[in-house]
Amino acid sequence: MSVTLHTVDELPVLQDEPPLRADAARNRDKVLAAAEKLFAERSADCVTMDAVAAEAGVGKGTLFRGFGDRAGLVLALLTEHERRLQEEMIRGPAPLGPGAPPVERLIAFGERLLRHLARHGDLIAAADGRLDRYRTGPFSVYRAHVGLLVREAAPDADWEYLTDALLASLGASHVNYMRRARGMSEERLAAGWADLVRRLLSCR
Repeated sequence: MSVTLHTVDELPVLQDEPPLRADAARNRDKVLAAAEKLFAERSADCVTMDAVAAEAGVGKGTLFRGFGDRAGLVLALLTEHERRLQEEMIRGPAPLGPGAPPVERLIAFGERLLRHLARHGDLIAAADGRLDRYRTGPFSVYRAHVGLLVREAAPDADWEYLTDALLASLGASHVNYMRRARGMSEERLAAGWADLVRRLLSCR
């Protein structure tokens, strides 16, 4: 997985892997569908690779060759979901997609990512605990996207610091803490994100 970053007027691109053979692609689809089903039924920590292979109807060797280990499988499943989010960022309607002012696009991005976390937050938190998520393709796309919008909204700011500070507030573990320990609803988190972005960037 790689990320292409162009000019400030363009969005980053999460590039597809080279095409798989038809049988390998079918096996991959079966494995991802099986993993999503099992992860939805119980925590990813409680799902073994043996269970995923059995649910998918593939050999364990196929599973390990395709994904390496459970952490790799979790990342592959998340990447499928995050690719859809990226499509909305690049080609979807404004304000998440192109055509809106940068502050409004940042707000829309955070709101959409919060919905993504509400659905897949436990899986993302599991990946965060096992992988250097800051080096993964999806996170790189998010960081490049937010960085471009921050630079457009506030050219004189320390865009790198602001980008990382903003993304930290959307981390899966942090959002899970805010929802579960602090009892904040998704609606309150979205409103807080919008307030944070406007306070940081709108008056510069």
